[in-house]
This record gives sequence, C-alpha cells and structure tokens, in this order.
Amino acid sequence: MKKLLSIVLAAAIVAAAGITMSACGSGSGAGGNTNSSASTDATKTIKSKDDLAGARIGVQLGTTGDIAYASDYEKEGSVIERYNKGADAVIALTQGKVDCVIIDSEPAKAFVEQNKGLKILDDTFDTEEYAIALPKDKENLVKDFNNALDELTKDGTLKSIVDNYIGDDTKGKSPYKSPENVDTSKGELHMATNAAFEPYEYKENNQIVGIDPMIAQAICDKLGYKLVIDDMDFDAIITAVQSGKADFGMAGMTIKDERKEAVSFTTPYTKTTQVIIVKE
Repeated sequence: MKKLLSIVLAAAIVAAAGITMSACGSGSGAGGNTNSSASTDATKTIKSKDDLAGARIGVQLGTTGDIAYASDYEKEGSVIERYNKGADAVIALTQGKVDCVIIDSEPAKAFVEQNKGLKILDDTFDTEEYAIALPKDKENLVKDFNNALDELTKDGTLKSIVDNYIGDDTKGKSPYKSPENVDTSKGELHMATNAAFEPYEYKENNQIVGIDPMIAQAICDKLGYKLVIDDMDFDAIITAVQSGKADFGMAGMTIKDERKEAVSFTTPYTKTTQVIIVKE
C-alpha cells in the first residue's frame, strides 16, 4: 500500500512540475511578450527589415527600438522579448533565444565588438535625435540647459566629448575635465539615467561614464550645480523626471510625441539611428 501511494505521489509531483515549467517558459525578457503563431525557438534568418515579420526580436524595454519599431512587428506575428538592459538582449541573441536585436547604432557597435559572432545589418531605420528630458514646470531650467548646450556646441566642447567615445582617430583623446574651483553654489542636480548603454552611459571601475554623463557634467559646471547621477531602469526615467525624483533625464533618449506629453525636451545634442544586430 505504501509503495502504491509513493508511485501516485511521484506521478502527481511530475505532473505539477510539468505545468510549472510550461508556465515559466513563456518569455525570457523583462516583460517579455509571446505570440502563439511564432516558434518558441529563435530560428529565423534575418537579412533585412523585410525579414522581421514573424521573428523573435530582442529590445531594451521602453527604448525607441521597442516603442517605435519592434512593437509594430507584433501585429505581423513577431514576438518581442523586452529586457531591462540592452546587454541582456544581446546575450539572448548569442544564446539563440531571439533572432535579432533592434538597438541604437553606437551601443550596437560596442556590443558587436564585445561579442564575437555578431554583426550589424546594413539596413537601418530612420535617423532620430537625442535630447535631455526636464520637468514641464521648469521652463527656466530648460532655457538654461539650452543656453549651456548652445555654448558647448559653439566652443567645440560638445564635439570633443562625443569624439572622446566615438571615432577611431580621436577616441579617448579628449575627455572633459571640470575647471578648477568650479562653482556649485546652486546645489545638486540629479540626473536619471540607465548605465547600460555604451558609449552614452555605462559603468567603468564602479563609476558611471560615457557621453551623456560627460555632457551633463559640462552643463552643470556652466550652470553652477553639482551633478549627481542616479542609475535606474530606462523605462523609469521619464516618470522620475515627471514626479520630481530626478531633475533631468539623460540616457540616449529620443524625442517622441508621447514623451513630450510628460516632460519637456532640450534642443537635440546628437543624432543616431536604430540598427539590427544578428548572428553572423
């Protein structure tokens, strides 16, 4: 009798485990979506944008690649796997969990350089502009930021900062350094960012570095503030600025109409495009 009960109990445990495993296998990304019409394995060959319909696409949650592009393909049978970090989407690609990754061009270059066996397709999406997000009720601060950006553009500082991270000839040769005895009498400005987006913002020796932190430092130096950087999920940045938890958001952020409903944007400080990373 005891032996019979043991067999029945074991069968019940196996059945329950099977149900649990099926439920957990619905998606690998943060907030990952699934579509029953697409295969659970990433096996589709992507050679251009025309091949994205029906594919399993990896994106960073809340980015332009997610909102403006990948989401459109859900209507065409694609499965969008959303990750909190672009690096996680790329890892999923190397592991065969997604067919491709849609992401900004400069981080894409860094990811491909760091991960053998990946490449960027020549096919790209539309050009977009990055800007700094500020609260809608801080019009004077928006004006101050725009004036600082204008000065940094005219004196060549902005280009020098970008060149410090992008470009074979100038990369690493022109880091921005704050002037001696810089004025920070106006207090602190908290910058909300997502430090997983090289070369715009990433961690190096436990410090958040990159194009955006360096530009932000130059702006704060001009305006008389001490810069404090708060790292968070990309999808939380707009809310942090809107709620006052952060003074501004800067994270390779594209100007979008839906974002403009929640925050104000400065004039653009750089241009980029979305690209597609695939396995070679």
